[in-house]
Amino acid sequence: MGLYGNFGQTNYVAAKAGVIDMTKVWARELGRYGITVNAIAPGFVATDMVRQLPAHALEGMVARTPVGRIGEPQDIARAYLFLADPGSGFISGAVLSVDGGMIVGT
Repeated sequence: MGLYGNFGQTNYVAAKAGVIDMTKVWARELGRYGITVNAIAPGFVATDMVRQLPAHALEGMVARTPVGRIGEPQDIARAYLFLADPGSGFISGAVLSVDGGMIVGT
């Protein structure tokens, strides 16, 4: 949700923008030590808070997600595991969208 703003969430997207830019700066600063720094930008995820939303709100989330569902916590965990794997060692300063295609729109 930090890559595109939602109405009434200026404070949220401003904080996320800070994390994204911090990721880029740290990737530059720490790369010389062999440290990679990346961020994950999740879309709607079925957390306890999200599961408690009214049905129409959940339906709206699904409608905005091209893959036709909201994410599961395991979807996000797999992205972290991918970035932590040594095979991803040349990825640094990236923001990985794990949002079911929300970033490209519906």
